[in-house]
Amino acid sequence: MKIWRLTLFVALLGLGAVGCAEPVVVVNTASTITRLGQDDVVNIFLGRYRRLPSGGTAVPIDQPENTALRTEFYRKLVNKEPNEISAYWARLLFSGKTSPPLQAANANEVMLLLADQPGGIAYIDRSQVDRRFRIVMEFPR
Repeated sequence: MKIWRLTLFVALLGLGAVGCAEPVVVVNTASTITRLGQDDVVNIFLGRYRRLPSGGTAVPIDQPENTALRTEFYRKLVNKEPNEISAYWARLLFSGKTSPPLQAANANEVMLLLADQPGGIAYIDRSQVDRRFRIVMEFPR
């Protein structure tokens, strides 16, 4: 019985590692941006400012709500849960101070929007990075 429990525990532990999202912040390769600090990404994605260090307009693109990648991104970026991010945007929208990032319907749409937006900035799973995108910020592992 103890061996069975240990085997189950090890199997479940392995499943958790496989399903873990690893967000990285990216721009399209036409962008002149090569690196962004975490403070820059926080300010862009939370609507505090929408300028890139190069002076161009930043167009943040969000993953769909209720996805593991979005949850992990905001946890790592600002240590907030999805409901806290939603409440944050509800307050700002009510005040009329700023607008939230573009909301994509799915991960593929994020990549399509990013490829078409000169000032586009998004987060995608590390496994989705290809020649169209440049990683400009990574979270510590």
